[in-house]
Amino acid sequence: MEQPKKAISEELKNWSIKMQYAKLGNTGVFVSRFCLGAMTFGGADNPAGNAIGRLDQTETDAIVGQALDAGINFIDTADVYGGGNSEKLVGQALKGKRHDVVLATKFSGRTGPGPNQVGQSRLHMMRSLEESLHRLQTDHIDLYQIHNLDPLTPLEEMLRSLDDAVRQGKIRYIGCSNLAAWQLMKSLGISSRDKLSSFVSVQSFYSLAGRDIEDELVPAITDAGLGLLCWSPLAGGLLSGKFDRSGSTDANSRRAKIQFPPVDQEKAFDVIESLKTIAARHSASAAQIALAWLLSRPVVTSVIVGIKKPEQLADNLKAFDIKLSDDDLKALDEVSRLPARYPGWIQTYNAKARVPQGYEYDGASWSLGERPV
Repeated sequence: MEQPKKAISEELKNWSIKMQYAKLGNTGVFVSRFCLGAMTFGGADNPAGNAIGRLDQTETDAIVGQALDAGINFIDTADVYGGGNSEKLVGQALKGKRHDVVLATKFSGRTGPGPNQVGQSRLHMMRSLEESLHRLQTDHIDLYQIHNLDPLTPLEEMLRSLDDAVRQGKIRYIGCSNLAAWQLMKSLGISSRDKLSSFVSVQSFYSLAGRDIEDELVPAITDAGLGLLCWSPLAGGLLSGKFDRSGSTDANSRRAKIQFPPVDQEKAFDVIESLKTIAARHSASAAQIALAWLLSRPVVTSVIVGIKKPEQLADNLKAFDIKLSDDDLKALDEVSRLPARYPGWIQTYNAKARVPQGYEYDGASWSLGERPV
């Protein structure tokens, strides 16, 4: 039985005093450890738009208001979500509340049929930025992110264009999404060399069903002191607890309609079984345990949650109350860990040989341990 809306509203307000915040990379800005993802907003009148929930303005207003009541001060959208309608709805929902949030959006995806209506050229970036500012009804964007790699535009052009917008006051900080570690580090090197604004955060797919970024991207992010924003923390709803290898499914879930993001499904089913076992010990849901695991990762700054219904937000927030034990964490790590890949395995082997006898090597953070065995 669904909770009455008034009860949900009161529950969310109670979270405002318990919400956790983390510093966004090397900046002095603090963001809530849950970020409201706006991919569920808009798109009902644009079938070709990148949208999931297709929520209208009234529904968007309600969810944004409840997120702010719960202490969430971080909202992430993109110019392609809902064919631009997501930004419009978010902008309208934030009227009178704009300064209460760290507002993030992204560009790079195709926004029209023309050859220059896609990518990270100076031409497309400046046009996309102005259009996003207009839709969001704001004079600046707090975190402007490239949505993916543009293989055709030189990194120098993209970074200098973003730096110009920062100097103009239209952008506060810049970030990236879906880059490989070498692409990230090359970009940071160019920014340092040319004294340009540099990325302060990385937005990546990270979940118990997808730990690929731990190979190289997590060490790079940690070394550079960047923030990590996790998209699709439940792997498109797969880890919600409504899916398993017996055939259980949720017809209304995105996962039932599109297998995105792609994962090793058999391994994911093993993870789901472990999640359910641990959830039973905590009187929680599988989704809450999956979110709690991400919140426990030192590298994670904020987890992006997409909401279709108010009760989903209230349910997700309960992940903050869960304290996973060492045994819980060990079980989740063992069932979800990916096999070590080269050169990671040989570097770890070498690092362990390098550590003096009586000390440990913490391979997760790539630092020498200081704990006697």
